[in-house]
Amino acid sequence: LCALFEQGSEDGNSDNNSVKNGVIVHSELLVDYLKQNYPNLYLVSSTTKVLTDFHEFAEEVKRKEFQYIVPDFRLNKSFDQLNTLTLSGKDKVEFLCNECCYFGCKDRKECYEAVSRRNLGEEPDFSCTSPGAEEGYRFSKAMKNPGFISVEDIQKIYQPMGFSNYKIEGRGLGSALVLEFLLYYMTKPEYQLQVREEIYLDNMLDLF
Repeated sequence: LCALFEQGSEDGNSDNNSVKNGVIVHSELLVDYLKQNYPNLYLVSSTTKVLTDFHEFAEEVKRKEFQYIVPDFRLNKSFDQLNTLTLSGKDKVEFLCNECCYFGCKDRKECYEAVSRRNLGEEPDFSCTSPGAEEGYRFSKAMKNPGFISVEDIQKIYQPMGFSNYKIEGRGLGSALVLEFLLYYMTKPEYQLQVREEIYLDNMLDLF
């Protein structure tokens, strides 16, 4: 897959790929491997590192290996500290906007590892004990999270501060939820109903 995605990424302007491709990484071993074998792919420091200490996060931002760094969502509102980053540092920050996880969670690293092991077909001995975990993901609950970044936040706080990269969680949650994310973050309110109608009617979706 890396070889495939690296094709056309040398200058980011090939006929088949107008945008340079990258890889989100956690493992330092993988960072070294990708740099050596697929140097035309850019690297993103994953939020699964759970960088909640701002000093550790700021050091990660300084690393030349990474084009983007995704901080833990609990740093999203640390405005005074975030504003100490250089302009080039701010260009590398990619905020996770719509995290639904319990803000006081102490097991986030273990949770990410459990998810990875399940993806590998394993059955890790881990279960989330955070309040409301049994409900699963709810966008309405994410909106009440202290780390939630709204469209208004982006426009009135983050962009004026010099931040321009944002990450939407939930690619595996199902098409209905993904649609709500795209409507909220990428569609002007006055056009959201029209977009819903086009999608529902075009696919002959019968909800009942």
